[in-house]
Amino acid sequence: MSRIERQPVNFPETVKVSLQDGQLLCVEGQKGELQLNLIRQVEVVIENDQLTVKSTSKSKFSKAAAGTFRSLINNMVMGVTEGYAKELELVGVGYRAKAQGKTLNLTLGFSHPVNYEIPEGIDISTPSQTEVVITGIDKQKVGQVAAELRSIRPPEPYKGKGVRYKGEQITLKETKKQV
Repeated sequence: MSRIERQPVNFPETVKVSLQDGQLLCVEGQKGELQLNLIRQVEVVIENDQLTVKSTSKSKFSKAAAGTFRSLINNMVMGVTEGYAKELELVGVGYRAKAQGKTLNLTLGFSHPVNYEIPEGIDISTPSQTEVVITGIDKQKVGQVAAELRSIRPPEPYKGKGVRYKGEQITLKETKKQV
C-alpha cells in the first residue's frame, strides 16, 4: 500500500466535495470549482470532513495510481481554498513584460515582440516590467503556463539573461579565452 494513499485528505467546511457516478470528483470552494475523472483502479470514500483514496486491487499500478490520485485531490482542495502562484523574473537589458487583457506582451530581445495568449482560468499580472506573477486554482495549469513562458527565452549560461523562476540559481559558465 502506498504511504501517500494511507493519509486522508482533510478539507475545510467551506469546501464542497461531491462524487458523481463514482467516476467524477467535483471540488468546489470560494476560488472556483475543479473536476477530476477517476479510474476504475481507484475508489474514493467521503466521510465527514475527510476523503480517503483506496486502491481497488492489489496490483502495483492500482497502488501507485491511488497515491497519485490522492495527491491530485489534495492539490485540488488547496487550489480552491488558497490558489497557486508562480513568479517569473526577466533578466536582460530591455527585457520587459506587460499584461493587457487576455494577452501578455513580452519584449525579450527578439526582432519582434512576443504576444502570449493567457489561457482560461489563469490570471497574469506584472507588478513591474521585469516581474510576471501567474496565479490560478489548478496547480498543473499554473506550472504549465510558467514553463511555456520560460521556454520562450530560457536563461543562457554565459550572462544569465532570459526568463527564470524567481529565486532560481543559474550556474554561469566561464567564457572561452583566446590564447
